[in-house]
Amino acid sequence: MAVSGQQRRPVVVLYERIADAIHDGTYPPGCTLPSEPRLAAELGVSRPALREALLLLQEDGLLTVRRGVGRTVNDRPPRRGFEHVLPLEEQLSAGTSPLRVRALLRTVEEPTDFTTQHLLAPARAELRFWESLLSGEGTAAALSQEWAAADDVLERAHPAFAQALGQAGDDAGTSMLAVLTGASRGVPLTAHSGITATLLGRRRGAQLNRPADTPAVLVTQVVRSADVPILAAKHMLPTGAPALPVLQSA
Repeated sequence: MAVSGQQRRPVVVLYERIADAIHDGTYPPGCTLPSEPRLAAELGVSRPALREALLLLQEDGLLTVRRGVGRTVNDRPPRRGFEHVLPLEEQLSAGTSPLRVRALLRTVEEPTDFTTQHLLAPARAELRFWESLLSGEGTAAALSQEWAAADDVLERAHPAFAQALGQAGDDAGTSMLAVLTGASRGVPLTAHSGITATLLGRRRGAQLNRPADTPAVLVTQVVRSADVPILAAKHMLPTGAPALPVLQSA
């Protein structure tokens, strides 16, 4: 059962309001946020919802908690999204032990609203779909769902990727994006990602061995070759997952 928009809204809205205030300079780098009671009163929200939003902001690298000081805004708060096309297992393994990718599902499916929007897939297309669980040291760190564009699109836009996908087994211990980057030497890729605060929900909570109401970050990602979208993905990172670095260049 999906989590209703009404349940999700307080944490999502709070995350966005505070993140926007950080990026527009209302809370400049190095400043200390008001105490929880004061900030909750200023924003007109409950403290439990505020606490969840602040935790997500901390995990996303916008805030740091300092003992005796409180929550401070990082000197260079990261923007939402990736700026380097790297598999999620590599992103999350930076500075930590490597994550293992376990195949949950490898199949072909018809387009969904998500893939129709992001891969521009026609109604009767057949799209490869991979669902994978990323874990490290016995703990589930993320759930990834990845779709490739239809085979005829890949053959035109990125034939090496099409070939590599065809050779990957159903139990491939890697992500689809790792297959893509491995097949893209000399092939320029561009990508766009979005990050949203949410809750796991019952199905994803069961897959990640967490309660349904666990706060999480949902990352959506679209990768293009020569301006043609060839891969779209959803990555769900629950509270406690390794930090997701968001790299920027001047």
